Amino acid sequence: MLVLAACLLGLASPLVLGGDLRRLGGIRLRAVWLPVAALAAQVVIIEIVPDGAHPVLVGVHLGTYVAAGGFIWLNRSVPGLVLIGGGALLNGVTIALNDGTLPASTNAERLAGIHQSTGFTNSGTVVHPVLPWLGDVFAWPQPLPLANVFSVGDLLIVVGTWYAAIRICGSRWTVPEAAERATGDLTVSA
Repeated sequence: MLVLAACLLGLASPLVLGGDLRRLGGIRLRAVWLPVAALAAQVVIIEIVPDGAHPVLVGVHLGTYVAAGGFIWLNRSVPGLVLIGGGALLNGVTIALNDGTLPASTNAERLAGIHQSTGFTNSGTVVHPVLPWLGDVFAWPQPLPLANVFSVGDLLIVVGTWYAAIRICGSRWTVPEAAERATGDLTVSA
């Protein structure tokens, strides 16, 4: 929820910075169904059937990153999406190398008040993690709202979202012609 909230704040940031949110409506994205299906699949494997066959859950989890990667590739001309894709790639590779789980720092989890759950999880303690520094090593601690852990990949996703919103919508600091060009360059045919 924390990363989602930070991304939503990023999308709304042009309101404060003097941008025009209507420009987001001018973006034409290809294959929007890919990230929607990926998100739905992650909800199913993590919230509905976390005790299913582990190899199947891992395969579906990794498949969601492949679907997201396909969406990023098809829409790579949209400012910020390559940065968002880079963050997702870091998370996806780290998950693949750790048997389907993004390794989480026990200290970060403690600070965020997270207790390990049983069953399949997208992030958690891994006994011998590969690339542990790319896992959920940062904490947004309790008692702050939305206390959670996050990774370097998550940070890139958030920064990419903020960058996309400001680049697409403009701000009081951007030259209007540059904002016009940016919007014109973003229209991707369906």
